[in-house]
Amino acid sequence: MPHFPKPPEGSWTEHFGLDTGPITFEDSISPEYFEVEREAVFGHTWLNVGRVEQVPVPGSYFIRVIDAVRASVVVTRGADESVTAWSSAGNGLVPLQVDVWEGFVFVNFDDTNTISLDDYLGKFAAGMTGYPFGRMTQVYKYQAHVRSNWKLYIDAFAEFYHAPILHSKQYVSDESNKLKSYGFEALAYDIDGPHGMVSSWGGMAPPKDPMMVKPTERLLRSGNFGPWDKPDFPELATLPSGLNPTKHKSWGLDSYVLFPNFMIVVWEPGWYLTYHYWPTAYNEHTFEGTLYMPPPKNATERMRQEMAAVTFKEFGLQDCNTLEATQTMLESRAVSHFLLCDQEVLVRHLHTASQRFVDEILLRT
Repeated sequence: MPHFPKPPEGSWTEHFGLDTGPITFEDSISPEYFEVEREAVFGHTWLNVGRVEQVPVPGSYFIRVIDAVRASVVVTRGADESVTAWSSAGNGLVPLQVDVWEGFVFVNFDDTNTISLDDYLGKFAAGMTGYPFGRMTQVYKYQAHVRSNWKLYIDAFAEFYHAPILHSKQYVSDESNKLKSYGFEALAYDIDGPHGMVSSWGGMAPPKDPMMVKPTERLLRSGNFGPWDKPDFPELATLPSGLNPTKHKSWGLDSYVLFPNFMIVVWEPGWYLTYHYWPTAYNEHTFEGTLYMPPPKNATERMRQEMAAVTFKEFGLQDCNTLEATQTMLESRAVSHFLLCDQEVLVRHLHTASQRFVDEILLRT
């Protein structure tokens, strides 16, 4: 029996019109495919490269290296306060399409692109508009070079059912055993164009019983789900319409995959994080995790944020730990086709979306 309602079709995969047959991960292990994909996907979509806080005053700038398109991006703030972007590929600077949504800076390398950023991001961005992203200016960032295809790491975060097993030692033993026996099922999934999202229970702070978590978390009132005391922001009293789409009382977080390589995770306790997956080869990529919280008012709040940041880094490394073995296994081609369950609907959708971009480019050539 499912823990939460499913759509009338009986499965999320069928609800979104996706094929339910076995899939191949050849798109993650083929150097030839990657050469087409990096241009088809990263050369023709809106890419998040940072936030406006990185260019706080006229004349300030930051640089983002995007190896997939063999170029660097220079983002600047002009004298008129506008944000502009340039590509430093070749021997000079070339202006890029640039736009900003809720403080997130996006660029597009396709000079023939006619799709606005708002239209590209679609209903998911519209449903998050109004969340206090701009007030979460305390940043904690970590980075890892991972020897796996970029999509495989997104796959690892696009399904949550692994959490009670892979992350079991992050909890006290009794709570860990409860989670293992209960298992996991998401509240809801959704798809919009190439983008996807999963809404999940859990992640609430403080826990129902402080003894559910470890002594250090009880002492600091903070942990993997963030500081226990929610920021006193009026915007958090009534969330934007897209967050917690089922309006479930046990809602903990919403995770958005904004194609191709950008994820936003909004947490019930009143903070958010982002993930970026920047491919450097068919079997390598750079992963970035960034936590955004309100500026701490005192040392106690800073310690609580630091606790959340280091705990979440450990979670991220646990997820990362399996990826290189996954890449090696897939490259062996000992198994060529794989069955996916309904909770892997976003895994199937991601690879399907990437293939559509590749197919479109191949049709042009």
